Amino acid sequence: MSEIEFLQLLSQNQGIIGKVCSIYCNQQEDYEDLFQEITYYAWKGYPNFRGEAKFSTWLYRIALNTAISSFRKRKPTIDLVSVLPDQISESSTEINDRKQQLLWAIKRLNEAERAIIALYLEEMSYQEIAEIIGITENNVGVKINRIKNKLYQILNRGNR
Repeated sequence: MSEIEFLQLLSQNQGIIGKVCSIYCNQQEDYEDLFQEITYYAWKGYPNFRGEAKFSTWLYRIALNTAISSFRKRKPTIDLVSVLPDQISESSTEINDRKQQLLWAIKRLNEAERAIIALYLEEMSYQEIAEIIGITENNVGVKINRIKNKLYQILNRGNR
């Protein structure tokens, strides 16, 4: 397993890292730090990659574990916003795009829920999600339904 091979695989799958960073980071500086940390742990763990799963599945697991671990270590920050959540509407300048609204809602989920919904939005199968997260396929289905309901409630509260 060569450095060149790793860099090629990482380049092909760097969107995975970016998506995880987007879900777990609110500021560009944090995004860049987490991206670098995930890349470091992927490089460090690459010699142990056996190819039993797809590289993308393996990278998702590293990215999510690193993000969750980093999130737990970090002291809570207070983000000041000019609009209170109950005042946010679709026409709001801060959140006018449906993708931005969904990302806003996803950031209000707990860390485990964020990981599951990120994989679901990547159109991974329940089996793949279960393998990455370390739970059963049935549990994935239950959790996804609960997360969808929670997101619906968050978005509806935010649009009032």
